Amino acid sequence: MSRTHLFLPLLASLGLSLAASPTAAQTQEQIEPAALLVIAGRSQDGTQQNIPPQRSTPPAEAVTPRAPSSPATFTYPSQADGFGIKLGGYNTSRWAEDWRGMRNPKKRDDPLDRLKYLPIDADGVAYVTLSGEIRLRENYLSHPGLAVGPHRQEQLLRIFAGADAHVGPLRVYGELAHGGLAGYNIGTPAGKSRNDLFVQQYFAELSGTIAPGLAAGVRYGRQEFTDGAPGLISVKDDNSLHTELNGARAWVSFAQFRADVFDFKQTTLGIGGGGDDRIDDGTRFSGVTFGAVLANAPKRKIFFDPFFWRERNDALKWGKTTGLEVRHYYGARLWGSIDRLTFDWLVNHQGGDFAGRPIDAWFLQAAQTYSLSNKGLKPKPGIHFDFGSGGGAYGTGTIRNTRVVTAGSIAYSYQLVLNLTNLFQVSPNLTISPSKSIDLTAELQHSLRVNENDAVYRGAGTAYAGTQLVKGAHVGDAARLQATWKVSPRISVVGRYEYFEPGAVLKAVGSKGSHFLAGWISVRF
Repeated sequence: MSRTHLFLPLLASLGLSLAASPTAAQTQEQIEPAALLVIAGRSQDGTQQNIPPQRSTPPAEAVTPRAPSSPATFTYPSQADGFGIKLGGYNTSRWAEDWRGMRNPKKRDDPLDRLKYLPIDADGVAYVTLSGEIRLRENYLSHPGLAVGPHRQEQLLRIFAGADAHVGPLRVYGELAHGGLAGYNIGTPAGKSRNDLFVQQYFAELSGTIAPGLAAGVRYGRQEFTDGAPGLISVKDDNSLHTELNGARAWVSFAQFRADVFDFKQTTLGIGGGGDDRIDDGTRFSGVTFGAVLANAPKRKIFFDPFFWRERNDALKWGKTTGLEVRHYYGARLWGSIDRLTFDWLVNHQGGDFAGRPIDAWFLQAAQTYSLSNKGLKPKPGIHFDFGSGGGAYGTGTIRNTRVVTAGSIAYSYQLVLNLTNLFQVSPNLTISPSKSIDLTAELQHSLRVNENDAVYRGAGTAYAGTQLVKGAHVGDAARLQATWKVSPRISVVGRYEYFEPGAVLKAVGSKGSHFLAGWISVRF
């Protein structure tokens, strides 16, 4: 019996107990990446607001309340503060949650609510918050990697357990994770899918209000970092384990402006115990992200986030060459909501050097969705455009291939057969909500190659062999469906389907059409 199947009885019993007793924190979920939605998030004090969601948030992996900005306190709006994607009672990054409201016994609905606020001293200045998650997922692919061969079937298990200790302005956070993988034709397991024990996060933080209208903080250790455009940075929540960075982060924020400075190294995952997941000294990611509030009214929330980053990788591969790459990211993100319209626009130029060759690449994104009605099926049509430049990997001149830092490729293919490098993609979509707890999204994707002399790239960033020698632009087309059911505040169920039909470029190297099916249940406390 597989490790995954051993946890089925536990998941079932835990799910029944949690479904029967909702918590005070209402989970709100976002369809990813098919549409940007206007979602009403309920904060822990019960107030409602329209929230400009962030793109590339996996559904059922949501998030914490976004309390409206109060002019009386002069704080930067929490929905844009760079501390994770926040919508309901839970956050993708569990450290971003604030459960001090559970200090009041009247706000607790069941025994698990007590675990969200465990006082250490009589005054409640020192307290601990416990958190956890179990996610059971099943994947099916008819032609894995678009290659001829047997199907793949995966059973994936995620278990997270975290503790967040606060003593005044001092905070210490720790989180353990386990990833289980079983199935058929699963190949060599990767650490992001199978890992007996991963010390997923451990950091110390000192933060607080240092003057009226001025907040600041500093954090050191292994941590999740998502302060940037989702197309460039994410924790890859589609995986069993999150993407973690190691280093320091410091921030300062006023009412209308903020700045976040950081210096990190990547984490290389093993598949055994907690001692084989090491800091990768061959990488370094540092820079600064700024934020400015352009509008923060109930029906108009607009944010402008310029950024300046540097990434070093000692052993990066382009074409047949492996060498040192130092890449600079200069760009800005304009995002938010205006009445029923939500939008997320990004312009990013990438420069630097790869093995003595200059880098000159561009990454552009434009996503927008409009809510036609707040009644009935609440239809929300949308469209997003994604452009990543390409060229130079198989030559000797300038490298024009776009790279992302930690973001995944789920936005371009559910089954991870495409990467933004050397890709232009247009994706119209429609989301409907048959009930308050169910969202359905349909999306069509048309994918083209930007540079015909460069390869088509897989989700992992590797090239489809031989595609750099094939002429033509059409990479492929996909139809995608997703259903999200919020069973209770703590439980959510998600189903996904995608069919990807290769275009002329991929067919020329033998790629086949592939069906992808996935479903999972997430249980949190």
